[in-house]
Amino acid sequence: MKTVYQTTVKAVGGRDGQVSSEDGVLTLDVRVPQSMGGPAGSFTNPEQLFAAGYAACFDSALNLVARQQKLKINSTVSATVGLQMTDPTNFNLAVELAVQIEGTDKATAQALLEKAHATCPYSKAIHNNVQVNLQLID
Repeated sequence: MKTVYQTTVKAVGGRDGQVSSEDGVLTLDVRVPQSMGGPAGSFTNPEQLFAAGYAACFDSALNLVARQQKLKINSTVSATVGLQMTDPTNFNLAVELAVQIEGTDKATAQALLEKAHATCPYSKAIHNNVQVNLQLID
């Protein structure tokens, strides 16, 4: 297998720290969300970062499968990532991908959505580990 890209991001301080990429492009303060007792302010958290990466990756996979079928589409992917607590020391993620696809009929859009889910590296990485709900929106 050939690695076509890799990167390294360092985290210091966990949910009350900072993340930074090796190339310096990404440097963010990370805090516990206010809804979980964290401070108010302009901070990110691991769930937001995962949602951003998953949405971008899924949209790329969607456009790849459309191009492979010689279809020209416009798409938007919104990823909602939830942190679920099963007991005080056990947490899980749940994901909802709301996908809008313009430029094709609904049946073709649904088929593209499912093919993208089978193609996206994020989807494959969390397959059978994280509940992912796919929603095709008008």
